[in-house]
Amino acid sequence: MASSPVPLLSGLWRTGSGPGGDGRVVKGSLLLVLVVVHLVGSVWAQSEQTPCPLSCECSDIARTVKCVNKTLHEVPRNLPAYVKNLFITYNNISTLQETSFNEVLTNLSNLGLSNNQLEDLGRHTFRNLPALRHLDLSNNKLAYVSDLAFQVGGDLSSPLLELHLSSSLYNESMIFFMAGALQNGSLRNLRKLDLSGNNLMYLPTGMFSSLPSLKHLDLSNNTLVSVRSGIFTHLESLETLDLRQNFLKNLKNTTLLDFSSQPGLSVFLGDNSWVCDCEIEPFLTWLKDTTIVKDSSSLLCSDPEKMQNVSLLSVKVSDLECPPFIMDTSLQTSYVFLGIVLALIGVIFLLVLYLNRKGIKKWIYNIRDACRDHMEGYHYRYEINADPRLTNLSTNSDV
Repeated sequence: MASSPVPLLSGLWRTGSGPGGDGRVVKGSLLLVLVVVHLVGSVWAQSEQTPCPLSCECSDIARTVKCVNKTLHEVPRNLPAYVKNLFITYNNISTLQETSFNEVLTNLSNLGLSNNQLEDLGRHTFRNLPALRHLDLSNNKLAYVSDLAFQVGGDLSSPLLELHLSSSLYNESMIFFMAGALQNGSLRNLRKLDLSGNNLMYLPTGMFSSLPSLKHLDLSNNTLVSVRSGIFTHLESLETLDLRQNFLKNLKNTTLLDFSSQPGLSVFLGDNSWVCDCEIEPFLTWLKDTTIVKDSSSLLCSDPEKMQNVSLLSVKVSDLECPPFIMDTSLQTSYVFLGIVLALIGVIFLLVLYLNRKGIKKWIYNIRDACRDHMEGYHYRYEINADPRLTNLSTNSDV
């Protein structure tokens, strides 16, 4: 149907170019109309071939499909093959499995799945998305993530370049599941990883060891109290490390050496709980000599009280004081409490024995008599067997 106007327009073009008319003007006008009608027909034909799911909005020109706030419980079926950007957000999709994307979408590169109350991310979830580059799973409640969740090819490969997991983990312990998915080698092409806002207190050893292409790592807005040495050692391409809005009190020498060994690295450490006592001296010295920390001028002391809100760069080593030694009496208190409990149990046990002394005494006598009778039986049998005059007596007879 899109090409039906062509013969008619061709005829008009021939009529307008005859003698006695302005053939050039008519020819140009009709040619323009022909091109417009042909384009409209092509777009109409393409839209007829790739219908849009009922719960989504599709734009074939922008190659985008949006399924936003439609109370969906699963990924829509029959998505158009042209889709490059797919946004399925603010729905109720709790599980993604291998069959969730049952069609091969060779053009899909940007997938948004944020705000879906997503809990379970199964193996090979994105196997039919070979061109996937950007994946947003933020603001979900992931309680399980398979080690093979991001695997696309049979060689554990994944085309992902950016992975957004901000506020996506059910609780801080789920970081171990996520660490397994990051460590299996499928995300070797990943360049940006966002783990902000997950209340992380701990980063498993070797968590980032299989991400050699990672350039930007966001760990802000968590509850990290320390950074273990070697955790970023294998990130040779790392350019940006965001550790703002955590509970860091100090950084050890080994961690500072890790930072210094990575040329071109930019670290952000603002909004942390820096304790300005004598133990922070190595960090202060390093901070004043390095250009790695890009927000060093905004770092402030939080303790002790007289140093609160003082810039770390302005603190002098002579101003640092060691905290007073306080003997830890909690362990001694625990031992005293344990001794009291054991003494109470012993008193109760002795009281029970005293109240049941007659029954216990009778029980002991019964056991003694039974043992005596048993031993006498053995002794009598021995005497019979040892007497040569009783050799013909059966050893199985009862006396």
